[in-house]
Amino acid sequence: MEIDFSSKKLAKQCDTEKSRTKAFGQERAKRLGRRLTALVGATNLGDLKDVPGRLHALRGDRAGQLSFDLDGPHRLIFEPVTNPDNPVNCADPAEWSKITHIRLLGIEDTHE
Repeated sequence: MEIDFSSKKLAKQCDTEKSRTKAFGQERAKRLGRRLTALVGATNLGDLKDVPGRLHALRGDRAGQLSFDLDGPHRLIFEPVTNPDNPVNCADPAEWSKITHIRLLGIEDTHE
């Protein structure tokens, strides 16, 4: 899967185990590393429907975004990068196989 970052800062924080640990702490960095490895290794998002980490679509003002659980309330938030002429419904896991390019938006507590 192709992965973009919403900012250079986020790309740098996610780049290595050391930078992830410095930015997010040891436990969150370990889980983030696993999620990034899974995303890079997938052909499309549909490949990840049943992997540990509860991949799920967000709702409300975050509709169109997806998240992977990290630790506690913290999530890896991302959105699909798709052709505007052929949008994908992120809320429908049956359409996840159409998503081959994503943009990481951040690591945050979505419950705040």
